[in-house]
Amino acid sequence: MEIGPLDHETLLDLLVNVIPLGILVFFFAAFVLASPFGFDPVASGLQLAIVGSMIVLLAVLTYYAGRAVANAERDGEPEEPPGVLPETRE
Repeated sequence: MEIGPLDHETLLDLLVNVIPLGILVFFFAAFVLASPFGFDPVASGLQLAIVGSMIVLLAVLTYYAGRAVANAERDGEPEEPPGVLPETRE
């Protein structure tokens, strides 16, 4: 399964960010639609602004992380860092 430049393994790597993103979207929608504590313009606006900004920031982070992982997989394995002895590798 591929979505654009992202293959199955890359999508599994990004699942770490997609699950919290889904949780944030759920709670954002729940507090907008249900409003269980009433609606105070200052408190509710601040709450929704914080959660909304986290949704946007996590979505942007996930996008750039996906691009970075896809580019790294496309370019191949990186070289060994200096100081790593061949017998210590698995």
